[in-house]
Formats: sequence, structure tokens, C-alpha cells
Amino acid sequence: MKTDAADYVSEYQMEIENRIRNVVWTVCGDYTMEARPDLDKYRKAPDIALYDAVKQGAFARYFDREAVSLYLVKKVYLGADEGQLLNISQMCMEAAVGSRIILDFPGSRRLRRRAFTEELAADREKMAARRVGQIKIAWMERALDGSDDHRSDEDPYLAELADLEDITETEDLIAGIDYLYNHWIDPSFVTRCGNLRQVLAVTIEEMQEFDWRDFLSEEMVEENLDQLLEKMSREMVAAPMQPEEEEGEEGGPTVRKITYVTQEDFEKVYSYIERNFGRTYLTPLEEKQRNYRFCKGIHGDCGLYYTKGILQSAVCRNYQYEYARKQMSKNRFTYYDCHRAVKQNIQALTDMFRKTLTIRDETLQVPSDYGSFVPVRAWRAGRVRDPRLFVREQKQEQKDFVVDILIDASGSQRPRQERVVLQAYILMEALSNVGIPHRVTGFCTFWDYTILQQYRDYDDGRSENERIFEFTTSSNNRDGLAIRAIADDLLKRGEEKKILLVLSDGRPYDVIANRPNARNPQPYRGGYAIRDTAMEIRRLRNVGVSVLGIFAGEEKDLAAEKKIFGKDFAYIKDIGHFFKVTGRYLLRQMEE
Repeated sequence: MKTDAADYVSEYQMEIENRIRNVVWTVCGDYTMEARPDLDKYRKAPDIALYDAVKQGAFARYFDREAVSLYLVKKVYLGADEGQLLNISQMCMEAAVGSRIILDFPGSRRLRRRAFTEELAADREKMAARRVGQIKIAWMERALDGSDDHRSDEDPYLAELADLEDITETEDLIAGIDYLYNHWIDPSFVTRCGNLRQVLAVTIEEMQEFDWRDFLSEEMVEENLDQLLEKMSREMVAAPMQPEEEEGEEGGPTVRKITYVTQEDFEKVYSYIERNFGRTYLTPLEEKQRNYRFCKGIHGDCGLYYTKGILQSAVCRNYQYEYARKQMSKNRFTYYDCHRAVKQNIQALTDMFRKTLTIRDETLQVPSDYGSFVPVRAWRAGRVRDPRLFVREQKQEQKDFVVDILIDASGSQRPRQERVVLQAYILMEALSNVGIPHRVTGFCTFWDYTILQQYRDYDDGRSENERIFEFTTSSNNRDGLAIRAIADDLLKRGEEKKILLVLSDGRPYDVIANRPNARNPQPYRGGYAIRDTAMEIRRLRNVGVSVLGIFAGEEKDLAAEKKIFGKDFAYIKDIGHFFKVTGRYLLRQMEE
């Protein structure tokens, strides 16, 4: 059935879209209402998709959907669990409109039964794992048995839900959702966050500020207020379905995550980047040239933004500026707390570098056919084929070194960002002590821009090493593009030996923001992102750059790290062992 539906949708996509829209418009009676057909759901469960369209039209016909959506956004803003709140609201909406739909549109009864049957067959096991899901199963089973009257049900949960069947006012629906969420999901919500009156008192201005502030929290996708309202309005009447799966890195499922935004949003993005990451240090022409050169192929819809950070080039003192200051203090506190171990690492790593560089500066005495005569070797004349009676001085082959340190500054690094700072600081101090030029850059991805924040340049003085304490994490990470951009400057350096150190957690991940007229590439995650990052690493190694991955993530991501960096990666569990592992690799590069 599902395969047939999928083939039918592929062939008759436009016809299916129009059919779903007409269902929504017929039920709501408003042919100007915007309806977004869910073709992915129709491919997997056509009856559920059609019944969702009926409920969407009924929602708009019987209630003020904007008011309900706005309440949901405010509730989430104050701390409600979005997924659980949507589950409750979906059940409340079914209770409020289900029987009314059947009275006004008798033909919907059969569709409702087919949809319930399809949903129970597909998601019963998942729903049964939670109490709310169990209530939903019971509600649908009673409807399939013809027992639609739940008011006298012995199950108190079903009885409470049934109280919503007679409501006609939007305010009563909102009150019902709020009561059931507080009663079933989070009994402490009122004490911690406020009652319904306080939820509704939240202003638009507060939520708009929250919208961007929320983006800056770990691994969250930015959505403006209009999008949030639209999302809540759609999902409130949609039966939750298992997301369409695509192959993950180890053959497991991953979820396709795409954020849809408007052209107007994208026109504002650059100013938001300036406010939250600091001004760029490139001229507009330089920035345009770099984007043209590097943002190609699977990164074709992306951009690069070069900055020295919000604390160095702030546009204004906003929330992100204050957050960066607090994080810098936290990073410094961690350093002071561990300063003895850090100093020991720095000194040990410096000694290892100096010893190797000193050996390379030594002059060797080698046997030769010319040079200074060695009397004790005179006996060899006429007795051996190659007597070599002389010695000459030979200096070790000299090579200049340059090091680039690239740090994953995405939100997934937040639990360990202080440790990442200490690792980078140890490297910077040791390399400065022996005079090896090095650059340090952090990267993350904000919408379709990969932010490259420079903490020190190759030839900066040692005092610039302190800037690594400004390190903060946020958003996603497009590793392949960051490595491609960083490598260009490294390859232009005159030093013979070039080394790139990448501090990451082995999880390249970027949510695609699909703007109008974009090519909408495949989401940058899982095997797709790992292969791209590994390809950039191999390309660098093929032109003579030595690349080491320094892994500081979770053990479950080790397999991905190995696929990206091959045998040249270091797993650092304890800061006390950092200098041994990293130093051993760098020494090998110096000695080769």
C-alpha cells in the first residue's frame, strides 16, 4: 500500500497537492487560507495525511488558530517541553473537532477510522512507551469500536480529554491544553514558570528576542516568530509520524532536517552575524572572492565569514557579547584551576620540540673521499674497496615549519569547551616558545554561513595566545568547508613543512537553510558530511600537508573520526596526556 502510494505521489504530485488543498479549503470554507500539503506523510500514510488536512481545515473553521499557535509559542518560551506540548495539543484538537467534523461532513467518519487504523498499525509501539501515548491509543481504539462517548469512561484521563468535546470558544481550548499539560506532563510548571495568565502575558518583543537567543543555545535551529507560529499551527493538527529515514554513518537511521526560511530572513542574516560574532576583518571584495573560490560543489549555497570575535570587534553589547564575556571568565577560571598541569604540559612539549630542533641543527662528521685526513683509517688503503680515508662535516637538512590549528566551535562541543581551550593553549604556548609560526581558528556554522573566528595569526606575538580564552561554542559545523578555506592560506606559506591540527568531536553536522531559488542540497550530516570532510583531508595530504585529528568527543563518535583522519588522529581522554600524544605526532613530522 505504502509503495503504491509513493509511486502514485511521484507521478501525480501536483494533483495530490491540489487534492489536499481542496480538502482543507472545503472544510474551513476559506479558499484564501494557505495550505501546505505534506507529501512525505502522504507517501507513507495517505489516510493519515488526508485526515490531517480535514483537521487543519476544521481547526481554522471552528477556532482561532493564530491565537492557539501564539499560546503554544509562549508556553514553550517559558520552558514547556515543545514535543510534549504538541502531543497534548494534538489530542485536545482531535477531541474538540473530531465529533463536529463527523456531524458537518459525514463522509469524514470512514476517513477517520482508516487514519486511526493506519496510525495504530504504524506507531502503536512508540506511543505505548509513554502515558500520553497510551491515552491516545485508548481514545482511538474506543473510536474504532464505536464508543465515541468518553465522558463516563472509567479512565480519568480519557474523561478529562472528553471534556473538550463540547467547547466552542478558542479561550476554552487554550485553557484545556494548558490544564492537561500541567496536570499530565509537568505539575510543577505553574510554580516554576507561571499560570495561564502569565503565559498569555508574554509579549511579542520578548519572544522575538528569545527567538535569536534560542538559536545560540546548543544545536538548535533558528526560526523566526512567524515560522514558529506556522509550525505550531501545522503540527497541532498533524498526527506525529516516524521521520523519513536515510542511511546514517553506520547504516543506522538519521533524520533529514531542513529549515525553510524566506528571502527577507536571509537579507537580515548578515547583520545578525555581525551582532552575534563581531565584524569581519575582510573587505567586501576579499570576502566575495573567497566565497567565489571556496563555496562550490556541495557547499555552493554557503558563505564564509571571517572575524576576530565579538569581544574584539563588537557591533553592540548584546546578549551574545555578555555571554562571551562570561564564558571567557569561565575559561580562565578553568585554566587557573588546572594551571599546574597546563604549565607542566607546556614545558614538557616545549622541551620535546627544542630537543628535536637542536638535534637538527647539529653538524655530523661523515666518512668521505675528501675532506680532513684521518690517520687511523690509513690501514684501509689497498685493503678495502672503498677505504674513505677522509671525513667531512655535514649539516642536517633544515626545514622550516608552520602549523595551523583549527578548532570545532559548534554547539556539540559545549560540554567540553573549557578542555578544548586548555588543549589549544598548551599547543600555542609550546609552539611560541620554540618560534614555530602558527595560526589558531575556531569555526561554526550559522544558517548558511561558516564562521571562521581567528584567535591568532601566524606571525603574531606570544601575547595573542591569551585570546584563546575568548573561545565560545554555538550552532552547527560544516567541517569540509572550514578545512578547505583554512588550507588555502596554509598552502600559500613559504615554509617547507606544513602541518594542520584539527580539534573536533568527529561530528560534522549542519542543518540546511532552504531559501528561495536555492539548490537545496542534501543535509550535511552522517556519512555524507564525513565523506566530504575526509575528502578535504586527503586532498591536503596529497599536496604534502600533514594533518592530525585531535579527538575530544564521545567514544561513540570514534568510528567517524577514524574515517575522517585515518591513522593520524589522537584520542585525548586526560589533559595530563595531551602533550605526549600531540607532541609525539609533531616530533615525527619534524624528524621526517
